[in-house]
Amino acid sequence: MTERPRVLLLIPHLGGGGAEQVTALLARGLSRDKYELHLGLIIQANVGPEHLPPWVSIHALGASRVRAAAFQLLRLVRRLEPDAILSGMAHLNFLVLLLRPFFPQGTRVLVRQNGTVSAALAFGNLPGSTRLLYRVLYRHADRVICQTTAMAKDLAGELGIPEERLEVLPNPVDVDEIRDAIEENPDLWTDPGPHLLAVGRLSREKGFDLLLRALVTVREQFPQADLVIAGAGPEDAALKALCRELGLESSVRFAGHIDRPAAYFSGASAFVLSSRHEGLPNALLEAAACGLPIVATPASEGVVDLLRGQPGAWLAPEISSAALAGSLIAALKVLQPGQRFAHSFIDEFRLDRAIHAYEDLIDAALKERQR
Repeated sequence: MTERPRVLLLIPHLGGGGAEQVTALLARGLSRDKYELHLGLIIQANVGPEHLPPWVSIHALGASRVRAAAFQLLRLVRRLEPDAILSGMAHLNFLVLLLRPFFPQGTRVLVRQNGTVSAALAFGNLPGSTRLLYRVLYRHADRVICQTTAMAKDLAGELGIPEERLEVLPNPVDVDEIRDAIEENPDLWTDPGPHLLAVGRLSREKGFDLLLRALVTVREQFPQADLVIAGAGPEDAALKALCRELGLESSVRFAGHIDRPAAYFSGASAFVLSSRHEGLPNALLEAAACGLPIVATPASEGVVDLLRGQPGAWLAPEISSAALAGSLIAALKVLQPGQRFAHSFIDEFRLDRAIHAYEDLIDAALKERQR
């Protein structure tokens, strides 16, 4: 039997946000008949066998932080000698590409960009060196994977990456598993509602402060409206303080990090994306997979292109609390309790289609290696 190509997937840890979820789905879904699959977890020391199928070899490096893992990562790569590496987050991509000259000759390196570069550089409070790292290092990737065409155009324009190095691939979404999770979980909402759900890291770019201010206006017309925010992050204390300042303690629940936000989908009146800037968040796609009505800010061209004109989706005209409140009120005025929508655009993100697209890319990169 011909030896299978060895593929090493890299993420900081399991159980994080969308980037980690995408990589975990790839580890579960990529063909074990075609590839010998390995998963490197940079800052995770232990992982239970229940998280991934037994044919995926897990390497938990347990580093204190990504940038401190250079030696451990290099040792792992030189020991495994993978045919292809796929790295899933920007700061880890930088480390992988910085180490690339020391990798075994012929190793193909694919990096996945999980946000719009121009917006991240402008609004992400990143160090001044980040733009330089993007410009210098991303040119050394064999492929840069973007989630939308708009993200790819932004990357090419912002960093001058040749278009032939850019690939637009859909985020994999396990639609069936998400829908099963809804059936398995009871309705977690107890008050009359309407019930609003938001999911994401508690950080400034997610715009939860805008959502809290918008909720004040929404409750003027819908006094029973409440909100669950599922996520953890550096803005936790500030958001809770804002919630108290706005008098929303009784109507807002901070659920913390939840491995399966779909637990809150049943009974939710609408999913809200309040971000100041985004790529194409998995939480939005998962909500769409379950038919939830969606109210969103125009956080990126990708989000706008996906939702514009779609039944069951309301796009705010701008990124502000007032605009978000107006769109929420417009949606709640017409939505029936428990109303759901087909959201046919989710089909291109289905797990089998997305996995096939990733396999095609890996195969193309491996063929280039053989030339």
